[in-house]
Amino acid sequence: MSNAPSNPPGKKLFFMMVLEFFIWGAWLPKIFGYLPAIGFTGNEQLAILLAFPVAAIVGMFFSNQFADRNFAAEKFMAFSHLVSGIAILALGFIQPDAITHKAAFWPFFLLMCVHCFFYVPTMSIANTLVFANIKDAAKEFGFVRMGGTVGWILAAWPFIFLLVDWSSVAQKMADAKTSGFVAWLGTAFGSPLTGDKLIAGTRWTYIVAGIASLVLAAFSLTLPHTPPRKGAKGESLAFVKAFGVLRHPVVFLLWIVTFIDSFIHNTYFFFTDSFLKSASVGIPANWTQAVMSVGQIAEILTMFILGITLKKLGWRITMIMGIAGHTLRFLVYAYLPEHQWLMVTVQMIHGICYAFYFATIYIYVEKNCPTDIRTSAQGLFNLMIFGLGDIACKIFWIYFGIEKFTLADKSMDWTHLFLVPAGLSVLAMVLLAFFFRPSSFAPEEVQH
Repeated sequence: MSNAPSNPPGKKLFFMMVLEFFIWGAWLPKIFGYLPAIGFTGNEQLAILLAFPVAAIVGMFFSNQFADRNFAAEKFMAFSHLVSGIAILALGFIQPDAITHKAAFWPFFLLMCVHCFFYVPTMSIANTLVFANIKDAAKEFGFVRMGGTVGWILAAWPFIFLLVDWSSVAQKMADAKTSGFVAWLGTAFGSPLTGDKLIAGTRWTYIVAGIASLVLAAFSLTLPHTPPRKGAKGESLAFVKAFGVLRHPVVFLLWIVTFIDSFIHNTYFFFTDSFLKSASVGIPANWTQAVMSVGQIAEILTMFILGITLKKLGWRITMIMGIAGHTLRFLVYAYLPEHQWLMVTVQMIHGICYAFYFATIYIYVEKNCPTDIRTSAQGLFNLMIFGLGDIACKIFWIYFGIEKFTLADKSMDWTHLFLVPAGLSVLAMVLLAFFFRPSSFAPEEVQH
């Protein structure tokens, strides 16, 4: 039986989630290669890239302790996406100087800050809006939240066309003496932008994200009215109390392992787009985001078997499997880059990595933390996944890793670079295998 909400608000909420994560998925994969391409120094890149995780940390307090208690959720969504959408749209019109080949740092940095500080809190508010307007959270939330994964997948596909070198397609068709729609489509798909044209074309990632954000701003006004909620007595201290659960060795260990896993997870996004289009792999630049979206497709499929996996294998083995996926993926990256089909196939491991570790962590906290601090304890792990782990990843790679693995000819030593996250994933598995002793094998009610 389908868990899809049958009521009209449920369908609207699904579409809201599609747009919510479409925005992020449009610009994130390519920004790591784009910033150095438009001339930003390491310090400038770091400042821009830290806008999102810092906003995630601030947003956890802002959305939980202020926004959803003072504003109707749908109006907060509309205003926030209007402002953040204008900011990210404006980034698409910042171009490198024709002489210095460097873009203006301060306008780019400030616009990214505005976008992130208005966009990130909407992820929590979107959840608040969903829970307030569905009848059965256990049955309906999973379907609605799946809209976010669908949105991330959809965000990748416009760039197959937007990053095509259309000026060369007609000439290639003429040179090959071919005609017809199929031949034209094949020629277009195989004609990616390169060099300065690719740098200029990448600006479309911000334009597309901005348009989606403005659409969501308008669409939010059609969502069910969700008035601000009043916090329960003592709730404002819940997040502080949640830190107390770290005194428990099992939870503290999971927090440390989550830090390692977040570092590894963000390393994947930091390098994969650049790696796939490098000479080592050779996937056309207009296809890299679509290739990465295979991971989100696999994530949807993996979530369907998460419940039965937990029931059969338990907390520890399931989490270890999730982290082992990182090890396998990065070892394939390191030693088999010449096999393009394998580079595409291995993206499916992302679903295992996400569902079997991150999603399992959320379920573990839900089933094992005291009721009065459960939401804040979830925020504690979000703080690590979206904030501290992300920050550590970016600081490490920009200040140490990139220089360490850059060869004399300016290419990357991908083999040794990817051994770093592979090694860290082994460390995380060892910690879980030898020191993680959950209080229960797996709750019987964890079923999907």
